[in-house]
Amino acid sequence: MTTNPSIAPIGPGGAGRLAAPRSLLLSKRASRLRRVLALLGHGVLFLIASSSALAVIFIFFFIARDAIPFFRLEGFKEFFTGTAWYPTHEPPVFGALPIFVGSGLVTLGAILVAVPLGVPAAVCLSDVLPFSVRQYVKPVIEMLAAIPSVAFGFFALVIFTPLLQEHGGRVLAGVWWVVATPLVALLVFVLSDVVANWVVGEARHRAVRVLLAVLMAAAGAWLLFDVGGRFAALTISSGTNALNVSIILGLMALPTVVSVSEDALQAVGRELREGAYALGSTRAEVLVRVIIPAAGSGICAAVILGVMRAVGETMVVWMASGNAAQIPQPWYNLLAPVRTLTATIAGDMGEADQSAGSAHYHVLFAMALALLAISFVCNLISEQVIRRSALKNE
Repeated sequence: MTTNPSIAPIGPGGAGRLAAPRSLLLSKRASRLRRVLALLGHGVLFLIASSSALAVIFIFFFIARDAIPFFRLEGFKEFFTGTAWYPTHEPPVFGALPIFVGSGLVTLGAILVAVPLGVPAAVCLSDVLPFSVRQYVKPVIEMLAAIPSVAFGFFALVIFTPLLQEHGGRVLAGVWWVVATPLVALLVFVLSDVVANWVVGEARHRAVRVLLAVLMAAAGAWLLFDVGGRFAALTISSGTNALNVSIILGLMALPTVVSVSEDALQAVGRELREGAYALGSTRAEVLVRVIIPAAGSGICAAVILGVMRAVGETMVVWMASGNAAQIPQPWYNLLAPVRTLTATIAGDMGEADQSAGSAHYHVLFAMALALLAISFVCNLISEQVIRRSALKNE
């Protein structure tokens, strides 16, 4: 007779005891091992996921550690409201307001270049151009992101600066036509379709639709040439100015705006498009009333990412902005030389007395802390905008 090895034999007094099966013991050990490995894996993944947040915290800590001594010595008022920047004079003056104004002016100019070009380009890539053409156009636009910033800086300094100084008016007119033509063409396309649908209603009145499109195109062309002629009459005394940097930064931010906006427009899906077309909407109405509002959060994120690209750029603004710590007169004058936060930090860090811990050294960390705070606030605002847009869409 054979016995089960997992059951203990009964003793002489009949008081035997059943032993636990080996398979059950092995399963308990395996489950404990799995739990330990799962906890270990979760901990490793948590550390990897939180490493970026920890890096940001450490960056804030170490920059703030060297920025606080400046505010203890000089205070906040002169730094944020002073208009004179002479950090190497005796006594030194640390009025950083012109530098903040220069950074804001350059960023605003880059937005005015990147957004009117990027958003219509994304709309065209997503819903206007054929797929075969899109496959060639989008990689060409994204190739701009692969060019190093120092190459853009050399282009701005060696080619674009003399061009602005010698033929500034015609360059401004050309930039106006390049930036405004896609936007005006898109507006003409949309408005002519919407107005024609509102006036005549039926598609059989094609002659009226064509007439309205021609009239609006003529009005758009007159606007383009009128403003372009006024730009062509201007003269520029110095090619190293805020306009030079704004155009180059706008081109550098263009791939980000186009790529992220186009992805957001593609994410809307065919269901909304087909439903809108099934209800009788025209292509312009589908673009304006359905697709762009549905992708609004993604487009907003694309614009903010492009803005962050312009705010954090160093080489181009250092090489081609003129590095003049002054507030332009008027403040929105893009033809005046300016100085930005990033260019000041990069240019003055080698000249500051690091060993003695001078005020000039600590003021650069104060600028870096202000730049980090601005970026952090912009990111928080973008997160809130995207979250509210997502809630509205739901």
